[in-house]
Amino acid sequence: MSASLAARSANFLAARSVRTVVRKQAVAKAAVHHTRKGLSVSVRAMGAKIPEGDHFTMPDQPARFAKGKADDNSRMLTTDYYDGSFLKGTRVCVTGGNRGIGLALVKELVDCGADVVVIGRGSSDELDALDGVQVITGCDVTDTESVKAAVAKVTDPVDILINNAGYFYEPLETLDSMNFDEELKMIDICAVGPLRVSSLMFNEGKIVAPGGKIAMITSQGGSVAWRVVQNPTGHDYGHHMSKSAANMGGVLLAQELAPKGVSVQMLHPGFNKTGMTKKYEKIWEIEGAVDAGMGAKRVLHEVKLMSPDYNGLFINCEDGLQIPW
Repeated sequence: MSASLAARSANFLAARSVRTVVRKQAVAKAAVHHTRKGLSVSVRAMGAKIPEGDHFTMPDQPARFAKGKADDNSRMLTTDYYDGSFLKGTRVCVTGGNRGIGLALVKELVDCGADVVVIGRGSSDELDALDGVQVITGCDVTDTESVKAAVAKVTDPVDILINNAGYFYEPLETLDSMNFDEELKMIDICAVGPLRVSSLMFNEGKIVAPGGKIAMITSQGGSVAWRVVQNPTGHDYGHHMSKSAANMGGVLLAQELAPKGVSVQMLHPGFNKTGMTKKYEKIWEIEGAVDAGMGAKRVLHEVKLMSPDYNGLFINCEDGLQIPW
């Protein structure tokens, strides 16, 4: 597979329009398979068929990674395809850029010659050590007034806004251990937060229009269709609800901003080795987790490919293919 094609087949390219995606994802009725002695859930459970096609990535992450290795898929296993030269001289704003994948994105942006603004609650020693980065602290994405104050400090419009700030409540949520306050907190940070930042940035003229881009860092965990594969027994309600809500917000934002010439995409950054995912350390190597620096290049490659033709899609940055809603 050519690295320059970034795993995009002809079918994938043909399908990368909102109209085609909607048609491809039409719900199909199917039977629920279940036995009284223990539950056996098929991929057609809940009455819906998981969308399939060359433009969709695989829902089973260990199998996806294993297939990538077996196929020697350079798009999945390397960053040979990556060219960050498009970032030189661009203005980019990253929320939550003080650690994890956010910090890795900021470092890569700086290395590529971008003019970077970071908005967040606080900074870090690593972030402060980077030259030429405007760091705006004191911004809680759940607090509209603090977002307004932060946006006011962004001196000039940005070409790219990366909504990266997020939160994952660590304890496992099941029926007997739900934390409703934490669920609302995750939804506020991960779903409503990006809308606060995006709307205020756009309304205050801080996003270039036309030509601007908004990247919504969400998660494959927001795919409702994939829960029957990735969470066949349920759990972690708040996390998955927050990411699904973020995807919905991103699609609506894409539709409203399209006439203004601003592109929006939902990006699953892939499985990255960060503090947020350390609780899954035992499966990092099984599921293809990568260092945050590689994850950042994957994300920025997809930002490069964003355009009005591909507006409002949900993309897996691990392989460049779509994730079903």
